[in-house]
Amino acid sequence: MILWREGRVTSERREWDGAVEYEAEVYSDGVWTACRALVYPLLVGRPVPGQRVLLNTTALERGLGTGGYALVAAILDDLPPDPQRGPGHLVKARYTPLQAMVLGVDEQESQHHQVLAEADDLFGMPVVVADLHSSLPAILAGLRQAAPSARVAYVMTDGGALPAWFSRTIAGLRHAGWLDTCITVGQAFGGDLEAVSVHSGLLAARHVAQVDVTIVSQGPGNLGTGTKWGFSGVQAGEVLNATSVLNGRPVACLRVSGADARERHRGVSHHSLTAYGRVALAPADVVVPDFGSLLEDERTAPAAVGGNPESAAVGDNAATPLSQLGPLIERQVAGLFAPEGRHREVRVGVDGLMDALRECPVGLSTMGRNLSADPSAFLAAAAAGRHAAALLTNS
Repeated sequence: MILWREGRVTSERREWDGAVEYEAEVYSDGVWTACRALVYPLLVGRPVPGQRVLLNTTALERGLGTGGYALVAAILDDLPPDPQRGPGHLVKARYTPLQAMVLGVDEQESQHHQVLAEADDLFGMPVVVADLHSSLPAILAGLRQAAPSARVAYVMTDGGALPAWFSRTIAGLRHAGWLDTCITVGQAFGGDLEAVSVHSGLLAARHVAQVDVTIVSQGPGNLGTGTKWGFSGVQAGEVLNATSVLNGRPVACLRVSGADARERHRGVSHHSLTAYGRVALAPADVVVPDFGSLLEDERTAPAAVGGNPESAAVGDNAATPLSQLGPLIERQVAGLFAPEGRHREVRVGVDGLMDALRECPVGLSTMGRNLSADPSAFLAAAAAGRHAAALLTNS
């Protein structure tokens, strides 16, 4: 299940909040091979160049995209110093060799315990729910364009990466002032606040962080098996239910693509249709992007909206033009709304959102495609953020 290898770090490449990336060498079958290694100093300490380390190379040797690092599990010749002892007994990554103890925002030793012991209501706070972590900066771009002063929390579930430290996106958004706080829930850890469940994480966002809007998604590293139910983003439907139970305003962000080579993800992904159509039992605002304002741009300047076939090609499949993608999306989501479905259709225009996306302080990338290669993916997410801003204005 785990491939353990001896390694040694050779030089430090870069650092962001909670993580350090190294150039390293891994020893296997009598040969030293160069690789990238990732260290979480709060878990295992911080090696210096030349030190031997124990590497977990399982994902690296399988060639996985998001997980394509050798992960440093221990510094072999030097134990890290003991962490500062403090309150907290909330264990994350429980019963694994790297289980870590943190202070939960809602546990008895927390200064916020009493507030959360009595909290039971989000008081209509908009909660934007997305399948993919890559939607986070795009949602913020749409939200901030209309409500630049809104305070925003990101609640990261444990469907993908467990350490929030893995995400350079979170770090970049925090440093740019686009994101006020990160809350990790379930088995995820490394946020500004730690919570036991999605429910307590949402309540912490409202009553402790005191934000106006919360965005929820899994961390980087979406897992899918090509089956109807075997994908980690199924949690998105459960988060809509939690939001509704707590009297929040659930907003569903559609996972959209005009360039994915896989038919099940072209237009609206089957992940969104399953999570929102089958898992979500409470009504939510499902934001459907209206590309109408960009169709003239598409005809006159394809590159402006990512219509350049050379930049948008994936395998043998060129990107679907927005003029065709809009009607496809409408057909795909029809079953989510009356008379068949329970959700509220909210059509949101995307005029001006390309400019907002270009101003994003972090890189935009989804499944290896950037803004020019798959603009519809980011426009759909930005439209959800725009709707959340409208809810603040109308509240």
